[in-house]
Amino acid sequence: MNAGTPIVAAEALTKRFAESVAVDGLTFSVDRGEIFGLVGPDGAGKTTTMRMLAGVLPPDAGSIVVDSVDVVADPEGAKQHISYMPQRFGLYEDLTVDENIRFYADLFEVPSALREERATRLLAASGMSQFRARLAGQLSGGMKQKLGLTCALVHTPQVLLLDEPTTGVDPVSRRDFWRILYGLREEGVTILISTAYLDEAERCNRLALLYGGRVLYCDTPVALKRHMPGALIVITSSAGRDARAAIARLAGVSNVVLVGDGVHAVVDDSRLRIPELRQALEGVNVPFANIAVGEPSIEDVFMALLDDPEAPR
Repeated sequence: MNAGTPIVAAEALTKRFAESVAVDGLTFSVDRGEIFGLVGPDGAGKTTTMRMLAGVLPPDAGSIVVDSVDVVADPEGAKQHISYMPQRFGLYEDLTVDENIRFYADLFEVPSALREERATRLLAASGMSQFRARLAGQLSGGMKQKLGLTCALVHTPQVLLLDEPTTGVDPVSRRDFWRILYGLREEGVTILISTAYLDEAERCNRLALLYGGRVLYCDTPVALKRHMPGALIVITSSAGRDARAAIARLAGVSNVVLVGDGVHAVVDDSRLRIPELRQALEGVNVPFANIAVGEPSIEDVFMALLDDPEAPR
């Protein structure tokens, strides 16, 4: 990442809807050229934050600066530096791929020759070159997202805001989408992405874990895993539900969740609790192949932090 002034700085952002506080004093910054993730469940405040950053929703309090532009004071001026792709990007389904790109290029007054060069390059990167004459309404969900990204990038913004862009997209298209994002980062584009897919969080340079409109923690994925309150124990078992029931109420055990091949449990002391877990499973004849300390994922960390009474709220 580049040292110096961050390209995005949000300070004490607050937004209320009637009696509900959607965003509550949110503060974070994004360095130039990084992929920064806003991660959290539905209702965490991700979309509201994105809309405020894009200048389409004014905050009730707080400040936003993007590429040295005060977004709150000058939202129209900020739009030359930002491209915002909301959850439901406004593609025109009765227009072709080319016509949609041309429309968005005209909105940002991109010269025709430059528009063609950028469209050709972006469509090639996303594997969409052969679909330029196809109606947008006839594209798959993943292809629509790729077209939306192309339209969002046609004016070469400094900052790309993506609000849950891979929701409902198939795994192959999600992989392709992230490949495109990595390429954009190499070209110097700063990317701020919100997602409820915690596995995607691992792909970001830094993350802000959001819950209830607040930031629980903000750091790199590796550093966030150090905030794990306790140790993750992986139990490999063909009887996951029975294993969960056998250990869920044991002392020192929290956040027991089913996984594909067994159970993940968070414990306060792995050396003390592993023998107790083994004894509990054997005591009720639950079959298991292995019990061992595992490497936590961001999802494991996030769920454990929600269960930790000492975590910030």
